[in-house]
Amino acid sequence: MRTHDACSILLPGATAVLTLALLVPVSAPATDRADLGELDGHVAQVLERLHVPGMAIAIVKDADVVLSRGYGVRQAGEPGPVDDETRFGIASNSKAFTAAALSILVEEGEVAWNDPVTRHVPELQMYDPWVSREITVRDLVTHRSGLGLGAGDLMWWPPTDFTRQEILRGVRHLKPASSFRSTYAYNNIMFVVAGEVVARASGRTWGEFLRERILEPLGMDRTTTTAAVLEPGDGVATPHVEVGGRAEPIRLMSFENAAGAVGVNSTAADMARWLRMLLECREEDSIPEDQECVLTPDSIQRMWWPQMVMAPRKRPEGFEFLETDFAAYGLGFGLREYQGHKVVRHTGAVPGYYSSVTFVPDEGLGIAVLSNQESGAALNAVTQHILDAFLGAPEPPVDWLETFVELAAVEAKKAEEKVAKERAARNPDTRPSLALSGYAGAYRDPWYGEVTIVEEGGRLVLDMTRTPRMLADLEHWQHDTFVARWRETWMSDHSPYEAFVTFALEPGGTVERMTMTPVSPAIDFSFDFQDLVFEPVPADGEPTAKD
Repeated sequence: MRTHDACSILLPGATAVLTLALLVPVSAPATDRADLGELDGHVAQVLERLHVPGMAIAIVKDADVVLSRGYGVRQAGEPGPVDDETRFGIASNSKAFTAAALSILVEEGEVAWNDPVTRHVPELQMYDPWVSREITVRDLVTHRSGLGLGAGDLMWWPPTDFTRQEILRGVRHLKPASSFRSTYAYNNIMFVVAGEVVARASGRTWGEFLRERILEPLGMDRTTTTAAVLEPGDGVATPHVEVGGRAEPIRLMSFENAAGAVGVNSTAADMARWLRMLLECREEDSIPEDQECVLTPDSIQRMWWPQMVMAPRKRPEGFEFLETDFAAYGLGFGLREYQGHKVVRHTGAVPGYYSSVTFVPDEGLGIAVLSNQESGAALNAVTQHILDAFLGAPEPPVDWLETFVELAAVEAKKAEEKVAKERAARNPDTRPSLALSGYAGAYRDPWYGEVTIVEEGGRLVLDMTRTPRMLADLEHWQHDTFVARWRETWMSDHSPYEAFVTFALEPGGTVERMTMTPVSPAIDFSFDFQDLVFEPVPADGEPTAKD
């Protein structure tokens, strides 16, 4: 999940017009109050160009809510407008709430950032027993556990029937991609564990703690910590994906087992209260009398301090001006530089929703953008437009909509070229080594569990049994490799998610193991197919080899 964007934090580190990308930009001075007169027109253009049905925006500047407004509609083709009370899933922007919850518990002495996680969740085991002993609460929320990007996400996303306890047990089977604390790699599962720390240390569920200690004190009355309570007719934005150049509504998905990583649903009006609290409570001597502070200044500053250095993201040729020389992760927030300012930002996506939260602390500026279609280009174009309105636009000004549309096209083309290269190298004259019935059966992966393959109508069908409705028809690719074509649309046609399914055979001609890899590099990283290794399950129910 572009909370799964990955990863999902995008912020330019310099500015320039796309066609003049090699020139050094000159910015106008920042203003106390920006001219937002062109914002409505800009947002309307973004929504139309990128097929986004609706969007809600909150802007806080110097203790004031200067904008809290909705744009577009809650569902494509329907008249219900988005307003600042319309609910959207904010996905990985929930992580900041988890970090805030832990901060409160640290303030009260119930948790310490350097506590071993096993002090609060004794059953947690990592793949390496040494890491099991050493991993701390701080490690959980700084993406430095050693696990790879999105490792284990298929235990909760798309919606699964895993319990939180099953997810905790599955962690021990996730093989590390790097040594402990050596590399930043965005990982949702560790935030699920962090949510469990909140629950164990507080004696409440993660959602109950957020409601009692953060949401209610701030008056965030329309914010929920689960999608299960949402009803489409109750001012909820319908999630959409782009299919064939148009926004198609999809069913609302709930991720109860991933509380801590995702789960919060909010509105522009409520997010303005969250923005204002973080901005106004960060300095002891400047807190307005009417501001409720659920966190101390030290806790807020710590969330915005660099905790883990990140390698700056490289951009395609011609887009180098989007890179930054400074990149780090705090506690539930990413950190970047823009026009000489420290910028605190995070994005979040689950199927059909995309959100971004951005702060420029030294300008007292906070921006939240919520949308009901997964378009990173749309959120980035709007966020950059607002940043330039307050910080001063580069000279000549940037057309951010065109920039991000073109960047998306370049990245999509690169992914398509890789897929085309794989297709050109394919040998279409090969046949499977076995009759289709020879591949059918049950298979088990140590952390995901069991899947089944059956023969239906002359083809194989893969059932990811822990993920209801995740069924795929297996089309032969070459040799003993097939392509899984999922029957349900989980993502847009701009973000394909098919997977190669490859069978390795024993010398005697039976299946030894089955592995999966993404077909396209454009796939959302939460489809962590590459981390799966399935072994056949014989009649007695035990895998053929032990882990």
